Amino acid sequence: MQSRSERRRMAWFIGVGCAAAVVHWGVAVSLMNRADWPPLLANIGGWVMALGVSFGGHSRFSFGGRGAPLRAAAWRFLLVSAAGFAVNECAFAVLLRVSSWRHEGLLAGVLLGVAAATYLLSRHWVFLQRAPS
Repeated sequence: MQSRSERRRMAWFIGVGCAAAVVHWGVAVSLMNRADWPPLLANIGGWVMALGVSFGGHSRFSFGGRGAPLRAAAWRFLLVSAAGFAVNECAFAVLLRVSSWRHEGLLAGVLLGVAAATYLLSRHWVFLQRAPS
């Protein structure tokens, strides 16, 4: 059974993640549809814009008070986010090649798929205070 604080953390994670995903998706789709950027390049633009929303929200609300120094958490978060984005970009590239679905729907599916792994890594590594050596 989850504690009340864990349920609250999960709710914040979902809220912040949704906000970041909306920014990512909105920027990427705008770049694809309005600026005629190639989908994979537009996806990078969306990720970069969403990175600040995601780190700011997660460090303040989802995982605030866990004790990790902000600078250390920022580097770990960037690493996890970049790894998640690499998976995102590869999955998006494959789906663009093999699917007849529009790029907007494919990107939405990929964003949802990467979110669960990001939560687990953030919860158990990024924002966890390490014991002094």
